Amino acid sequence: MMTFKALIVDKDEDGKTHAAIQEIDENRLPEADVTVAVEYSTLNYKDGLCLGPGGGLVRTYPHVPGIDFAGTVEESSDDWYKPGDKVVLTGWRVGEAWWGGYSQKARVKGEWLVPLPEGLTTRNAMAIGTAGFTAMLAVMALEVHGLKPENGPVLVTGAAGGVGSVATAILANLGYEVAAVTGRESTWDYLKSLGASSVVPRQDIAETVKRPLESETWAGCVDAVGGSMLARVLGQMKYGASVAAVGLAGGAALPATVIPFLLRGVNLLGIDSVLKPYGARLQAWERLAKDLPMDKLEAIVQTATLEDLPKLGADILKGQVKGRVVVEVNG
Repeated sequence: MMTFKALIVDKDEDGKTHAAIQEIDENRLPEADVTVAVEYSTLNYKDGLCLGPGGGLVRTYPHVPGIDFAGTVEESSDDWYKPGDKVVLTGWRVGEAWWGGYSQKARVKGEWLVPLPEGLTTRNAMAIGTAGFTAMLAVMALEVHGLKPENGPVLVTGAAGGVGSVATAILANLGYEVAAVTGRESTWDYLKSLGASSVVPRQDIAETVKRPLESETWAGCVDAVGGSMLARVLGQMKYGASVAAVGLAGGAALPATVIPFLLRGVNLLGIDSVLKPYGARLQAWERLAKDLPMDKLEAIVQTATLEDLPKLGADILKGQVKGRVVVEVNG
C-alpha cells in the first residue's frame, strides 16, 4: 500500500501537543464511504486551535486537522459520487472530531460533500473555503431579512480576517456601501482594494456605552467579533435592520440590552456553517461562484504548504494572518 503525507497532531504524556508531517497509509484513515485525493485545504481560526492545544475541539489524538478541503474522489461506495468527481467539503466537524484536510488523502461521509460548483477550480474553492462560505451565508441571511443596497451602509467587523475579507468583497460587488472595521491601520488600503467605501478604526466602536441606542447608522452588519463590539453595533442599527453574527474573535459574552430589539426591531441572526443542510450549501456555493469577484479573492490569498502550518496556526490565533491562506497539500 502506498503511503501519503499527513500533518499529524499528537499529545504527549504531559498534555502538550505537537504537530509533524508523517508518512501514513490508508488503513489509518477513518471508516467512511468516500475517499478523496485532497488537492487544497485552507487555514481557519479553528485550524489554529486544532494545530495547537485543541481548544476543546479535538476529541482524540493522534489527529489530522483541516476543517475544509477540495479534491478528486478516488473511491466511493456512495451513489452520489464516483471516482473522478471534483468535490468540496466544509463543516461537519471534519478537522475537529474527524480527520480532516491536512493530508493528501481524506475519507469522509458522502453526505458531507458538495460537488465543485461550475466555474470554480479546487484552488478557487479553497481560496473561498469555510470563511467565504460563512460570509456568503451571512449575506444571504441579511438579504432574506430585507437588506438591499439602497437601504444604506453595511458594517463588516473583523474585516481584515478571512470571513470579513470575503464578506467585504461580496457586498461591494453586489453594490453595497461597505464600512470595514479593523484595528490595523496597515490593512486600510487592502480593505479599500476589496471594495470597502470607508474604514472604521476598531477603537471607535469597540467599547460599550451607557446609552442602549445611538444614531441609526447601519443598514446591516456582518459581525465576526462578538463581545462588546457587537453590543455597541446593535445600538447603532437602523430600524428593522439585521446583524449576522459569524464569530467571536472579541469574546463570547454579549454585554447588551434588549432595547435595540424592542424599540428598533433589530434582528440578531446566528450564522452556522458547520451543520448547514445540503440544499443551503449548494445555494451558497452557487452564489459564491457568481457573486464573489475571483480577481479580488486572488489578491487576498497567500499560499502555504503542510510544513508551514504549525507556525501559521500560531499566527492566526494571534490575529496576525490577513486574508486567506490556501494550503497546497501536495506542495
